[in-house]
Order: sequence, then structure tokens, then C-alpha cells
Amino acid sequence: GQQWSYSDRKILEYTCHSAFFVSIVIVQWADVIICKTRKLSVFQQGMTNWVLNTGIMFETCLAAFLCYTPGMEIALRVFPLRIWWWFPAMPFSLLIWVYDEIRRYLLRKNPGGWVEKETYY
Repeated sequence: GQQWSYSDRKILEYTCHSAFFVSIVIVQWADVIICKTRKLSVFQQGMTNWVLNTGIMFETCLAAFLCYTPGMEIALRVFPLRIWWWFPAMPFSLLIWVYDEIRRYLLRKNPGGWVEKETYY
């Protein structure tokens, strides 16, 4: 029985846009990590590329800045998020990373096999 005014519905819509933006940033973490190597695991390669690490941190800080800086709801229609609204995208990021680690394992285990022919770029 709650009545939503037009402005309340627009605030909810823009908050959802902000959450979607943050979820894209979080999924990009996995994307940039899996693009580091073609066959080696992240555990073998390591995360010693400080330019990449700085880029991940900068992207995350920029998303937080855009979400929580006063006035952004007027300038960019980006509304603040509750902190736990950052977490729903993390399982998808983990799934992308785990899938690619399994793919790389299969590439190393069976060189020239079906997985390499179908997924190796």
C-alpha cells in the first residue's frame, strides 16, 4: 500500500543506474585480470603489474567518488548506494575469473585440443 511519487520513482531509477554502473566496474576487475595472460594462471603470473593494480584501484575509487560526492545526483544523476549494494556483482566477477582459470588449465593440460581450438584467441 505504499504510494510512490514521480520523484521517488525517478530517484529509485537513478539509484538502480548507479548500482548497474558499480556492477560493471566490479565485473571489469575480473575482465582485466583474465586479460593479463593467455595460458598462465593468475597464480603463476602473479599480480605484480603495478600499473594494472593502480588502474583497478583508480577505477574503483572513481566509481565510489561518483556515487558518494554531493552534487553528482544533479550533475550526472548518480545516486549514493548502500555499501551492501556493491556486493551482488561480485559472484559474477568471481564466476568469470573461475571460468577463465579452468579454461587456462585445460589449455595447459591439453595443448592443441578442442578447448584451444574453440577458445584460444
